[in-house]
Parts: sequence; structure tokens; C-alpha cells
Amino acid sequence: MPTSQHWQFDQHLANDLDVGHAAIEDLMNALSLCGWEGADLFRIQMAVEEAVVNAIEHGNKRDPSKLVHIVFQVTPEKVTMMIQDEGEGFDHRNVADPTEDELVDKPRGRGVMLMRELMSEAIYNESGNQVTMVKLRSKPEPESSES
Repeated sequence: MPTSQHWQFDQHLANDLDVGHAAIEDLMNALSLCGWEGADLFRIQMAVEEAVVNAIEHGNKRDPSKLVHIVFQVTPEKVTMMIQDEGEGFDHRNVADPTEDELVDKPRGRGVMLMRELMSEAIYNESGNQVTMVKLRSKPEPESSES
């Protein structure tokens, strides 16, 4: 595959988990075709899944009249993913740390933490109804020589 190959997806999708999952599947196929593999694929899928599900369930509150805007850009070295819902947003600067003892068994806050940990960048717009995530391809592990 030529290293100049890239793939782009820019659509307003129905506020439906099956539609969102189909877009994620398209992204994962494009990543594979551009030579992405292993832990990078796992991290990207986890992060984008979290963002799309959050947009549909929390942002748009499963309202079928609302849409989710998704933009994916894939190259052999970088993937950029923007997910925006039509909801009111949230204060992404004030998300509780889900690793604190009193919050460990609570479901809130884990997705934001996951996206920030798994991606090279995860940036929210001011209102908190759009996240842009960037993942740079990991450097290949040097092959170990056995003695």
C-alpha cells in the first residue's frame, strides 16, 4: 500500500447505536488498509466507541430527531476523529477522577479519562458537545535478539 494513502469520512448520522457502530467498523477497516495494527487499533476502537456512544446516549439523550456529526481522517501515520452531538454539552474541565476511592464503583467519568489516556490528544470544544481525538502511530518495538 502506498504511504500516501488516506481515507476520510464526514457524515451527519442518525442518532442510533447501530449506525454509529457501522461508522466505527468503516474506520477500523480503513485503519487496517492503511497498515495500522495491534495496540494502536485496540486503543483507537476503544476511544472512538466511547465517544460515539457518549454522543448518542448522553449528548443527544437517544433523541431520534438529533444527529451525530462524525469526521474521520486516516493516514498511515495519524488518525483524527471528531465526534459532535446536538446536545447541551458538559463541563469537560470538571470531570471527577473515576480512580478516586469514593468514585471507583461509579460509572461516570471513565470515558473521558479513557479517551485522554488512549489517544495522543483528546480536545473538547468550549461547550463540551464535540471531541476531537488524534492518535499518532506508535513506533515499532525493536525486535529483541535472543542470546
